[in-house]
Amino acid sequence: MSKEHFYNIIRSPAITEKGTLVSEHNQIVFNVARDATKPAIKKAIEGLFGVKVKSVNTLVRKGKQRRFKGQLARLSDIKRAYVTLEEGQRLDVTTGL
Repeated sequence: MSKEHFYNIIRSPAITEKGTLVSEHNQIVFNVARDATKPAIKKAIEGLFGVKVKSVNTLVRKGKQRRFKGQLARLSDIKRAYVTLEEGQRLDVTTGL
């Protein structure tokens, strides 16, 4: 697989409060493509960052309805991957790629 394909799977790191809390347990949170599978996410993380991945857990956060300037709008669904790294592996996504 090419790096371009890996970047299509891994959209961005999810820098959230929960994401920083799970980083203490050697986990990292990424926003991924809706059609990405766990083996594809694992291969993309290992290919892009050169680390060993222990496991991948995914979830789909359903979009909510919000009001924007009086109009109803629907936020899109987001798929997130919680990636657990092997012992001794480190990855810091807050400093940039």
